[in-house]
Amino acid sequence: MPAGTVTLRPFDLADVDAMMAWASDPVVTAFMTWDPYTSREALLAFLRDTVLPHPWFRAVCLGGAGGGAPVGAVSVTPTDDRCRAELGIVVARAHWGKGVATAALKRTVAAVFGDLEGVERVEALVDVENAASQRALEKAGFQREAVLRNYCLVKGRLRDMAIYSFISTDPLID
Repeated sequence: MPAGTVTLRPFDLADVDAMMAWASDPVVTAFMTWDPYTSREALLAFLRDTVLPHPWFRAVCLGGAGGGAPVGAVSVTPTDDRCRAELGIVVARAHWGKGVATAALKRTVAAVFGDLEGVERVEALVDVENAASQRALEKAGFQREAVLRNYCLVKGRLRDMAIYSFISTDPLID
């Protein structure tokens, strides 16, 4: 998938059905801290109450300008320490292994430091067993810093997490 065909745009409530296709997939959400959505109404409430007011939550779309239906999402959430922000990304299973996540991550770091005032570091926590997400982050220029042992509970299991970072002075990768 050429990176030029992946775009990011703000979500809209009309995106709920496209989002339901991947947000309800237990394989897609296996490494997520949240469970698959089972109702359109619950996902619509999440879009309305969390996504739309969020400072940086974008739909990952294919097809150039204008985007089309979302095939994933990327968020960058400032922490209490305003110089840092936490990144999360999810992509529909049909688009795994095609460079979509990597392209979305590249577009994210190219925009987010200008969009979120004071943010100098974007970090991502990735389950050590999620090799595909680790590869996508590395291809987008993120640096693996450490493994945080027994860092968090995900779906009832204590998990080791790899921490990755991209700082505002890191070079953007084409």
